[in-house]
Formats: sequence, C-alpha cells, structure tokens
Amino acid sequence: MAKYSKKAQESVEEAMHKYKRGELKSGSGKKVRSKKQAVAIGLSEAREKGARVPKKKK
Repeated sequence: MAKYSKKAQESVEEAMHKYKRGELKSGSGKKVRSKKQAVAIGLSEAREKGARVPKKKK
C-alpha cells in the first residue's frame, strides 16, 4: 500500500516545480529556499484538498 495518494504526489511535484523556478513562497510571503520546506508545503496543500497523507509528526 502506498504511503501517499496519487493526488498528494502530484501536489508535492507541483510545489517542487515552483520551488525550482523560484516562484514558491512560504506563508509569510518569503521565497522558499529549502527542498524540505517545499515538500512540506506540497503535503500541506494536499491535506487541505483532502488527499490521503500521513499525519504531521509532532
């Protein structure tokens, strides 16, 4: 069984594409500079859309 749904993978892929072009911004409006942060933003957007994503680590 896959850890992430297809929709979640597509959301992360889209966020990484924006990150590589320098268009991805964080919540405060600053440009994202780390790959980890770009992936986290993609997963967060997937959660909002209702995709199957594991819970956040606390």
